[in-house]
Amino acid sequence: MSDLTVRRVRDEDAAAWDAFVQALPEATFFHRLGWKTVLEEAFGHRPHFLLAERAGRIEGVLPLAEIKSRLFGHALISTPFCVYGGIAAASDAARAALDREAQALAEALGVGHLEYRDRDTAAHADWPGTDLYVTFRKALDPEVEQNMLAIPRKQRAMVRKGIKNGLTAELETGVDGFFGVYADNVRRHGTPALPRRYFALLRRVFGDDCEVLLVRSPRGQVISGVLSFYFRDEILPYYAGDAVEARGLAANDFKYWEVMRRAVERGARVFDYGRSKVGTGPYDFKRNWGFEPQPLHYRYKLVRARRVPENNPNNPKYRLFIKAWQRLPLPVANFLGPHIVRSLG
Repeated sequence: MSDLTVRRVRDEDAAAWDAFVQALPEATFFHRLGWKTVLEEAFGHRPHFLLAERAGRIEGVLPLAEIKSRLFGHALISTPFCVYGGIAAASDAARAALDREAQALAEALGVGHLEYRDRDTAAHADWPGTDLYVTFRKALDPEVEQNMLAIPRKQRAMVRKGIKNGLTAELETGVDGFFGVYADNVRRHGTPALPRRYFALLRRVFGDDCEVLLVRSPRGQVISGVLSFYFRDEILPYYAGDAVEARGLAANDFKYWEVMRRAVERGARVFDYGRSKVGTGPYDFKRNWGFEPQPLHYRYKLVRARRVPENNPNNPKYRLFIKAWQRLPLPVANFLGPHIVRSLG
């Protein structure tokens, strides 16, 4: 295997990297090279995107980024702000070589831990992991109406309620309408919002594969929004937010139906409802849509850390912070939030 080498990605590798990711079944949207630009420009994180090649052809990729924070520690993650990650390889040799390089890099950087966010199989069953997160994925029928009928009766009634309430959906060319409902929503839940520039950067970097859908009330107000990613034949609604008025109008159910309907018309055949924490409201909501939870295989190589990190709202030590954050005026929360959330990953 002496002709197999591992190195950092270079600018001239961009087309080959993304072509490899597009063709490899186990790769995800979050393996795309555009995340290197997003992590650098939006948050200032140091990327370490690695590729394994043989005779000039890519045989495996590993997107990694380094996060340093006084609050949340020092980590090397594949990939921050992404629900999936880890090694994507076409051969066992490439997978092993990338893994060795990542572990050596983690040791050299002196991080607390190295984290792989594998979706389908765990790269290291011997490493400590977490069972906090699951994902929800389901095949779509090419006939739009069949997907409506596949939604369980109670939830289907909520979709039809939204339609009867006169809600309308439209695509947004920017992110301002979306950001308004998103930022208000996360503040009410007690968590900092990602910065507006981050969402604008996602639109710029991923182009037509990043789409924003807005839901308007009968009076024309934006009351709900969702930013989605397209990858191969998949649709991934990823960031979402709702105004207070949205619940009474069934805007949340209407929103996701509109995403599904439009995605089928665009040719999507898999709906990826994304990651949720077990036992939470979003977890129950997705199950009510007829989706079954599938475990995520997050694994941690503890380098200097003694235990798996728990940087999430379920951690009891953040309870007072969450309550205080919920009381902040929205402009103050939007100003302070990006300085905190950039370190969470």
